[in-house]
Amino acid sequence: MQHHIWKQVNDDKLHFAPLRDPKRILDIGTGSGIWPIEMASLFPEASITGTDLSPVQPTEVPPNVHFLVEDATEEWLWEPNHFDYIRLSNMTGSFPSVKDILRKAMRVLKPGGWLEWHDMDPVPRCDDNTVPPPNTEGGFSQYALHDWIELEVKAAEEFEPYRQFLIADKLAAQMREEGYTDVNDRVTKVPLNPWPKDPKLKTLGAWQEENWLTGLSAYTYKPFLALGWTKPEIEVFLVSVRKCISNRHFHAYQNFHAITARKPLPGES
Repeated sequence: MQHHIWKQVNDDKLHFAPLRDPKRILDIGTGSGIWPIEMASLFPEASITGTDLSPVQPTEVPPNVHFLVEDATEEWLWEPNHFDYIRLSNMTGSFPSVKDILRKAMRVLKPGGWLEWHDMDPVPRCDDNTVPPPNTEGGFSQYALHDWIELEVKAAEEFEPYRQFLIADKLAAQMREEGYTDVNDRVTKVPLNPWPKDPKLKTLGAWQEENWLTGLSAYTYKPFLALGWTKPEIEVFLVSVRKCISNRHFHAYQNFHAITARKPLPGES
């Protein structure tokens, strides 16, 4: 579902980096493996490797696609200057250090090779003041999704293993800090439900609403239990969060970031 939504957001593009006959492609956190499988037909001469913590990918795949069980937070065993293109997507809350991942990618990318990272900033935004602001004085706000995000961030920061939760809007700056060049951050507004009048945005909002409602419990239980919540307390709270997500009177959207960056060639600053 998320792969389908991101393709709609990206006008059906699998990548934005200007790839020219890449020989080796790496997909970190490949999940179902659908992205490497679709990329295989675009670049049949490339060797495409997808890695993930779980071996949930299909076994019947194009001959140039390979999957490995690997933890990207540990040491990368590829030799330096190995890949022409590295891609990551949906990594919110996955890494203790984004900069560590960027440094590892820089090491194994060939000079002139491309890094591309797609991620959703979960913070709800609004341009017409229909969404109540977060409560900055303690306690819960009138828009429960604000509180949900605040609690997710708190759990990510306070409990092991530490994970960075709000990363999407900082990725481009961090890539520049780590020495990448030609950094381009494409930001697209994604409605949280079908509130827009525009047919394309309305359809996109319907998909995003279903995406949130389907995955909300899975995103919630482990961090909230670590904060000391009980399961009944979590379920009562999620009723309010779901109501916010589905309320068409709240014209909320989230920013989807598609960032491309290049490893400099020798002599480039």
